[in-house]
Amino acid sequence: MSKLVDYYFSPSSPWTYLGHQRFTDIARQRGARIAVKPADLGVIFPQSGGLPVGKRAPQRQAYRLVELQRWKAHLGMPLNVQPKFFPVDGNLAALAIVAAAPSGAEAQMRLAGAILRAVWADELNIADPATLRAAAAQAGLDGDRLLSDAPSAKARYDAFTQEALARGVFGAPTYVYRDELFWGQDRLDFLERALAM
Repeated sequence: MSKLVDYYFSPSSPWTYLGHQRFTDIARQRGARIAVKPADLGVIFPQSGGLPVGKRAPQRQAYRLVELQRWKAHLGMPLNVQPKFFPVDGNLAALAIVAAAPSGAEAQMRLAGAILRAVWADELNIADPATLRAAAAQAGLDGDRLLSDAPSAKARYDAFTQEALARGVFGAPTYVYRDELFWGQDRLDFLERALAM
């Protein structure tokens, strides 16, 4: 049976950033295909009990920074835990990722990785089309074309968001394999075990 993992994520999520390359590597090693499905957390959170970072209790906000610092050290990844451009509207970035679908899932994953690095490693504004063009170039894609195709990608982006809600997704990243949800980059070990079976 073909192994397919549905990947629901936000291009502005630090947890997605921390897990993105490891997930890519795991899928490759385990012979799994990835269905790239950016989803709008601004729609998902109100329907699933989640809150944007700025509306969370102070102790939750403080602990989030501690955890980000821990994971940064643990993984040895470049990460600004309070980047200059965050919170940021990630919808245009998500639309660009969806618009890259004709180039294939690998290209979409490269683009998503470049966008995530732009926020969390390089402190760039992913709501700025110039940043997205540069990320597209890093991924070997035509940024002008992706941005011109972004409006036509909105219906698919909205569909991914509704699909995520219907499947019980409440945060990013969420990996779904054989209808089993694995929420968070700290659950990648469990996903890898499932893919190995």
